[in-house]
Amino acid sequence: MAVPSKGRLMEPVMGLLEYIGVKPQAMDDRSLVVPTSWRLLSLIRIRPEDIPSVVESGSAVMGITGLDYVTESGASINVVERLGFGRGKIVVAVPYGSGVSSIDDIKDGMRLATKYVNITNSYFSKLGKRIRIIKISGSAEVMPLLNVADGIVDVMSTGTTLRLHGLKPIGVIMESEAALITPRELSDDEKEFVDKFLILMRGALASNGRKLVLMNVPEQDLAAVLKVLPAMEGPTIADVASGRPMKEVISVVPEESIPDLLPLLKKAGAKDILVLSIEKVIP
Repeated sequence: MAVPSKGRLMEPVMGLLEYIGVKPQAMDDRSLVVPTSWRLLSLIRIRPEDIPSVVESGSAVMGITGLDYVTESGASINVVERLGFGRGKIVVAVPYGSGVSSIDDIKDGMRLATKYVNITNSYFSKLGKRIRIIKISGSAEVMPLLNVADGIVDVMSTGTTLRLHGLKPIGVIMESEAALITPRELSDDEKEFVDKFLILMRGALASNGRKLVLMNVPEQDLAAVLKVLPAMEGPTIADVASGRPMKEVISVVPEESIPDLLPLLKKAGAKDILVLSIEKVIP
């Protein structure tokens, strides 16, 4: 599997793999190929912009990188799953004092610094605008300050970095997030391995923001408890070996509902309530 060796996606990608149970066996900043706790899976640590090409070549059966890098590369690969983290927007940004307030204000010949050459070319070609692209590989925000460019095309998460450099976004080219990608062609064994990984990855992602709630409920209060208790398909209900009619109720609930839910459950008659973390949810 090809994974980012640097950049904004590196930490969340490694965190996801750890959560799934794919644990690097030995890794430092110089490690390029890293064995993992999965016997058949090693990690190839490379620049996120190179991952689509490596996956396209078949050198890696899977890769995780940003959709912006997938689009920029033009690689023939499958985007198997959008992962919901590493979100950002590819924007056109210009200095506050430039007099440019929208994409319509951009004139032919305007210099835009970017590492997203193909995305930028395609976007402005469709608009019929002839801009001049300054190809860079490092920080774009400083280029207008150095008078190398009149504006930039770059990824924006919160906009803080742009503001710190006196820049404002004037248009969104595309939205991006982390994605799992594979080659177009896979052998049967490779497909089986990818499917196994997907089950665990989706289970880990599905568990995020959910808690397991267990409680004992006197039988006469069961209807009142079920009325306020959220669930996935529905709660699990079982008999409790007790001196009086009692039910055990188990449910998976959204984490943000817990502060309001617990007092409601107590008021409805629930007792001995447990709130537990969930490692994976496999639909």
